[in-house]
Amino acid sequence: MFDVSILTNHKPTRDFFIAVDSDGCAFDTMEIKHKECFIPNIVNHWELQAVSKYARAASEFVNLYSRWRGVNRFPALTMAFDLLSDWDKVVERGVKMPAVPNLRRWIATESKLGNPALEAYCDTHDEPDMHLALKWSKAVNASVADIVRGVPPFPHVRESLEKGREVADILVCSATPGEALLREWAEHGVDVYPFAIAGQELGKKSEHIAMSAGGRYDPSHMLMIGDAEGDLKAAKANDALFFPINPGNEEDSWKRFYEEGMGKFVAGTYAGAYEASLIAEFKTYLPEVPPWKK
Repeated sequence: MFDVSILTNHKPTRDFFIAVDSDGCAFDTMEIKHKECFIPNIVNHWELQAVSKYARAASEFVNLYSRWRGVNRFPALTMAFDLLSDWDKVVERGVKMPAVPNLRRWIATESKLGNPALEAYCDTHDEPDMHLALKWSKAVNASVADIVRGVPPFPHVRESLEKGREVADILVCSATPGEALLREWAEHGVDVYPFAIAGQELGKKSEHIAMSAGGRYDPSHMLMIGDAEGDLKAAKANDALFFPINPGNEEDSWKRFYEEGMGKFVAGTYAGAYEASLIAEFKTYLPEVPPWKK
């Protein structure tokens, strides 16, 4: 169902290329997915009931309110465990975080951090932490499918996509599972704008851009729109430009892109001081130190 050939076989039809992240960037789905789907399943599957409020705070910080916002679910899980292991209030309660040595090793060596790759690994390895990670991840997907619906794109997203496709080939570039992406973009009728919708099964965001755009567009004609530092890194790994959607201020960010940013991108006046000022502002939204450590 999810084949990288949809990216590697792409042939430009426009002079410009725009990659767009989905969760928290095009759609206001980050909060509901993490608070109602990811975190309850973390507490349940990883036996963190005794420190549930701290597990919630750590997971929200990693996934929503820090420089790691938007990171893949598996490294995000281990980051939350690490924050909890170092939190004095958790230590005082004598609650040990799950030991997941095989999951950490898999994260460090696997490039396609999604359920298909994890299932393939579990088929040939009898490692409890990996099988529990798969069970948890599947439960998250089931919760998302059951709960997340009726969440439209942010204001000015549809208008930006409509305006953008006149001059650019558009790619959805996300760490979300492809099935959820396809469902959400189709639900709101915006799946007609991108030439492909790429999720975690097709690799990292930087790989999505490289496979579909590398060597086919002038770098100054390539732009990534995202709400997380990982999106910025994916853009710069491909010498592309970056337009930030500021977390908590998404509506104004999209309005700025529609009314100002896109015009500068097409006119060739985006790179330099304008982009630098946007990125500097964006980074103020993404702290590195959690609030309980300040």
